[in-house]
Formats: sequence, structure tokens, C-alpha cells
Amino acid sequence: MNRREFLRRTFFTGVVTVLSSGIVVPAMAAGKQAKLTVKENHFKFQEPLVRRAKTEVVIVHHVGGTDQDVSAAKIHQWHLANKWAGIGYHYIIHKNGTVERGRPMNAVGAHCYNHNHNTVGVCFVGDYERAVPTEAAIASGQILLAYICKTYGLTPGTKTIVGHRDLCDTLCPGRNLYSELTAIRSGVAKYC
Repeated sequence: MNRREFLRRTFFTGVVTVLSSGIVVPAMAAGKQAKLTVKENHFKFQEPLVRRAKTEVVIVHHVGGTDQDVSAAKIHQWHLANKWAGIGYHYIIHKNGTVERGRPMNAVGAHCYNHNHNTVGVCFVGDYERAVPTEAAIASGQILLAYICKTYGLTPGTKTIVGHRDLCDTLCPGRNLYSELTAIRSGVAKYC
């Protein structure tokens, strides 16, 4: 989505205020506005990113392997070391609820083999095979996923918000985050 389309959609679906610390994403729930600040990162990618032609699914991931609170910049370094263009996820959600941008939301990601062409990748920081996601991370995730669903006209459900393991042979997003997906979808639906 280009800037003009973003602003047009924003005008009709709510107000998005651009701040020095990122964007504030509004979502409506029972007539109340929920806001989420997204920290902008301006990563340099090793090759030009391709614009995604359609968006049909949001895929939920976890970092896995470490329960440390790693930054989007650290994940970008890891993905560059894998010889990828750069960070494969579109958003990173920290345990305290802070959200960072990875790839631009309209770019094809690199987060789910054979399923990057029509998806947005959202990664929760932590290893949710062992740890339990925080309430702050879940709350931010619900608002962010509602924003993504509204932006692309998706109805929150089991076909539009999935865990990485639903599409690939992996433990991701970890059993403890995966078990929260039904509640997350319900929370997203309240905002849409």
C-alpha cells in the first residue's frame, strides 16, 4: 500500500497520527479507541523488496531458541547472516507490549516457506515452547492484528490468523503462544 492509499484508508477507518516514535494505530472496541505505537526501523535490505500483490493471512511466530528480549535489529542481523535480504517478519512484539516494524507491511516477507506471497508475519519475542506470553504482548498483538485485518479487509478467524505450525512442519509459535490463538482471535474480532 502506498502512502496515498494508506492515508485514504485511514481517513475512512480512523485517525493515524505520525509521531517521531512511530505510528499510532487506532482500533475501535465498544466505541473506545485503542492505540499502539509502532517503533519504526529503517533497515537496509541486501536486495530490493517486492511488493505483495495480495494479503490473505496473518502468520503468528515466536523467536524460539531464546527467551531473551531480542530487538528487531538483532533479528535483522540473524536473517542477514542466513543470506536473506534482511528481517523476514513485518512486526516484532516484545514482552512489554512494545511493537517494532521489521519489513514494510506491504512487502513480501521471509517468514514462512511457500507462504510469504500472501501473508503478513508477526513475531512475538520469546520462546513460547517454554515461556508463557505476557498479557502486555497479547494485548498489543490483538490491536496490531486488528489493524492488519482492517487494512486488508480480513475477517479474524482460523483461516486468516494462523500459527506458523499450521502451514509448516515447525513448533513455532510455541505451544504456549499457539494455545492463546483462539483468545487472540476473539480479542482481534472485538476491535474489528
